[in-house]
Amino acid sequence: MPKYAREPVDATKSCKARGSDLRTHFKNMRETAGAIKKMPLKSAQNFLAEVIAMRRCIVFRRFCGGVGRTAQAKNEGST
Repeated sequence: MPKYAREPVDATKSCKARGSDLRTHFKNMRETAGAIKKMPLKSAQNFLAEVIAMRRCIVFRRFCGGVGRTAQAKNEGST
């Protein structure tokens, strides 16, 4: 189990996750985690379901060089 920087305030209402050897890109996962950070569980699940259905998008905020534009990004507060 990895060491975390701090323990949650209320352990019954929080979770920890870790993945290794996953076939994903770091930059995509960083932006996805930032998009659902501090969301309640149900709204995060609904958000990710809408992303999979291509009704919403994950906005790239840090690693945005070379990433295409989409009209859906205006709803998320980006261009």
